[in-house]
Amino acid sequence: MTGDRGSSPAEASESAVTVTPTAIEAGNDTLDIGTGDAPPGTYSLVYSLPNPAEITVGALGTAKFAAGGYAYVGSAFGSNGLGRVDRHRRVAEGSHDVTHWHIDYFGDHEATTLETVVAAPHADVECRLARELRELVASSGSDDSKAASSHAIKCRPVDGFGASDCDCPTHLVGAEDAETLRSWVLDVFRRIER
Repeated sequence: MTGDRGSSPAEASESAVTVTPTAIEAGNDTLDIGTGDAPPGTYSLVYSLPNPAEITVGALGTAKFAAGGYAYVGSAFGSNGLGRVDRHRRVAEGSHDVTHWHIDYFGDHEATTLETVVAAPHADVECRLARELRELVASSGSDDSKAASSHAIKCRPVDGFGASDCDCPTHLVGAEDAETLRSWVLDVFRRIER
């Protein structure tokens, strides 16, 4: 990562950028999420969960989560655009205690850590990104995907997580670790952009 803007060219595709929560908090991330001047777009919040946990996810009830990494896919096309990501960051760090979205309940849990954010400004690809990530995780146990299979975890997605406003089964996926998911999210964003 570069010290001044929270992302590096090696971690950015043409429009998808990896941003650290620390850079957002400092207000010096590449997308101006922390300053409140962020454009609209699609994002993925990548969390780590070092130990299995039972987490109550609002109206979805209590779910068991295996230890590993989790990626949540969302979009922000309202007046604050990707500034919504800063709200999720503040919930995850414990400085904002209003739980509104499913991811707030997950991110607010004491065992989870928001590791990174991958965002694509102006890209309206939330459901496609979620679908392709689900397919990648599902195929990770097959012989066709040996690289992914070593990182897969046995995690049944929480039905409806983050998907109450669409027909997707879930917008949350899990893998063995957060770094694997960050890489997968960037790869899928790159495929979508082509």
